[in-house]
Amino acid sequence: MYFQKIAPHQALSPFIDCYWIIETNGEEPKVEKIIPDGFTEVIFHYGSDCRTKISGTWQTQCKDLLAGQIKSYFYLENTGSAAMIAIKFKPAALTQLFGLDMSEFTDSIGNLDAIGIPELTAIRPLLIPYKDEDAAKKILDNYFLNLCKGIKEGPVNIAIDLIFKTNGIVSVNDMAEAAGIGERQLERLFKKYVGLSPKYYARIIRFNYIFQLINEGKTTWNDIVYQSGYYDQSHFIRNFKAFTGEDPSSYYFKEENMANFFLNKQ
Repeated sequence: MYFQKIAPHQALSPFIDCYWIIETNGEEPKVEKIIPDGFTEVIFHYGSDCRTKISGTWQTQCKDLLAGQIKSYFYLENTGSAAMIAIKFKPAALTQLFGLDMSEFTDSIGNLDAIGIPELTAIRPLLIPYKDEDAAKKILDNYFLNLCKGIKEGPVNIAIDLIFKTNGIVSVNDMAEAAGIGERQLERLFKKYVGLSPKYYARIIRFNYIFQLINEGKTTWNDIVYQSGYYDQSHFIRNFKAFTGEDPSSYYFKEENMANFFLNKQ
């Protein structure tokens, strides 16, 4: 399996986390577990079909799709040699750039054509057939540099920045104070711009921080529990299992899979 992250142009950093490419050569179906990482994506398939299982039933993915925030893990299965290229957006970017209400895409993977945003559907013919990473980066950078002109950040971006700076260990009250708005207004903005409540989103980012601590060599669970701000080990384990379906002691943090590809930042 081939994974590659591509950094966008520096001027796009308020809106885009990265571009990524995944290609597999195996013809045998393989099920991958996808766990929350706090970002939304627009994905273009140029290989065999993939299927997802989010709410108990398997569904074939569209060739072009928008993946909203997910509250817990779901399953992805290739039906042959998979190939996809994607834009991983910052949490509020799809609302800032395209006016989408992200609460409509929580725990869902939408058909890009059905969503009806011409600026998004126009990307596929620029990228596919896929050439190479340099060409893809140039195309996407140029496209989004033009699209992002004049887009300003608002209170929700301030709150999101605080969540990341504190690794999710922050109260909703502190977020609202930093953003200069009330908690109820912050809740409404988060539902629209992110698709989750600020408290739940902070939980996801705190969960992501566990992977950073593992990479930094925090070898004991007591260290990890303390550094990631959980009350005790039982609280930590409950949260970990809610996002992965697994106990942290049995999770393979170093396994080469899609979940670890996105969550292992180093």
